[in-house]
Amino acid sequence: MTTTSTDKNRVQVFDTTLRDGEQSPGAAMTFEEKLEVADCLDALGVDIIEAGFPISSQGDFDAVSEIARRVKNASVCGLARAGFKDIDRAAEAVKHAQRPRIHTFISTSPVHMKHKLNMGANAVLDAVGVSVSHARKLVDDVQWSAEDATRTERDFLCRCVELAIRSGATTVNIPDTVGYATPQEFYELIQMLFNRVPNIDKAVIATHCHNDLGLAVANSLAGVLAGARQVECTINGIGERAGNAALEEIVMALKVRGDLMPFTTGVNSTLLSKASKLVSNVTGFPVQYNKAIVGKNAFSHESGIHQDGMLKNVETYEIMRPETVGVKETSLVLGKLSGRHAFKDKLANLGYELADAAFEDAFRRFKALADKKKNVFDDDIAALVDDEIGRAQDLIVVKGLKVMTGVGIPPSAEMTLTIEGKDKTAEVTGDGAVDAIFNAIRELYPHTVNLQVYQVKAVTEGTDAQAHVSVRLEEDGRTVIGRGADTDTLVASAYAYVNALNKLLVKRRKQAPETLNVAQ
Repeated sequence: MTTTSTDKNRVQVFDTTLRDGEQSPGAAMTFEEKLEVADCLDALGVDIIEAGFPISSQGDFDAVSEIARRVKNASVCGLARAGFKDIDRAAEAVKHAQRPRIHTFISTSPVHMKHKLNMGANAVLDAVGVSVSHARKLVDDVQWSAEDATRTERDFLCRCVELAIRSGATTVNIPDTVGYATPQEFYELIQMLFNRVPNIDKAVIATHCHNDLGLAVANSLAGVLAGARQVECTINGIGERAGNAALEEIVMALKVRGDLMPFTTGVNSTLLSKASKLVSNVTGFPVQYNKAIVGKNAFSHESGIHQDGMLKNVETYEIMRPETVGVKETSLVLGKLSGRHAFKDKLANLGYELADAAFEDAFRRFKALADKKKNVFDDDIAALVDDEIGRAQDLIVVKGLKVMTGVGIPPSAEMTLTIEGKDKTAEVTGDGAVDAIFNAIRELYPHTVNLQVYQVKAVTEGTDAQAHVSVRLEEDGRTVIGRGADTDTLVASAYAYVNALNKLLVKRRKQAPETLNVAQ
């Protein structure tokens, strides 16, 4: 069924990767990484970017302010609790945006009001009216959320929504904060609001669904079917606990199933894969292989029956083409005889645009990789370039590494680091090869941090596959992710740890304490 797009069936995409997504334990981003993600989201075509929680820290305030200045198309939103200080701080942070929005909220469920707020129903109602009215004096676009709405008494929720709209809210958000609702329940909740709140036509109704039971996307779509015209979501579905509704899944569900859901978004779906990869890289959270839309296996077919069907007609086992989400069908194209032009063309196809110096460095590493590997896949090239970009601004550089290990041999690492232009070398032992490498780094550049996560995954298949290593370091509440890729896992480990250490050095100088976590 073909449906002409109108305002009535246009669904606004509200992305909260930089706010709720960053609240995932260990997913904190640096100032520069937040700007990079914001630029990507703006290019992707999301309608609203929730850039952060400005009052939580100076670092978050600065990030929201800079995002507000640089975003060209999307509205930029700052989160605020139902207090004047929060709201004023958010207004200050987003004031330079072309379309600033303040998002204020308060809990409305009995369990939250009693145990979290220690407030009665009348006090919460007063806070709703006062906070929304104050926010509306500062910006024209105000969003109000009823935290834990799905566990809120229906009569009270209706009173809160009506008051928020009367006080000036242009968008009212109905969150399933703990991922408790089922699609039918959520549909009926939104329908109930449309039927019972007299001024509901004066605001856009939004969904914000968590994934504790794996129903976040289903609940969000149920909300749209019931009349909601804004969905809150994150790239890769990252967020607190089990995460949020995944942006890429919502967008493609609406795109593919327009016969049942005749709604449109402004998202350019061909950029979904690129956005997924960027968020995975900056957070250090790998995308599961079987993840819908953007997982490595989302368009892979190994079963003989499936392959036979695909060769006869791709529609036998694919309901969408990989190109629609930015996935290239080709995988093996380049080798050691490939030249700069072919390499540059491949980078463009993969969504990379490098400056001349960065391109030459990447090409040099590609040629070195091609000499080591029999087959060079797209994923190999992407890992190589991502690693190059990640280490471009490093103050500490791995110059040399020799590791000795084996049965009956104490593991040791001889390492040379270039630190602010000077080479330093040390030979150190450890409980294992990786421990020896990390001890060598600590010997050459003394520091005290907590190694929280060390992850290794193969970029492609085979014994000559590149290893992609992620390291998470923590110091005084500051958390950073370091990445490294190489055909030698130990070399990749050294690259990843040093990359994380460099990011921590930058964060020491620039970033205020870790942002305050806020659920919705």
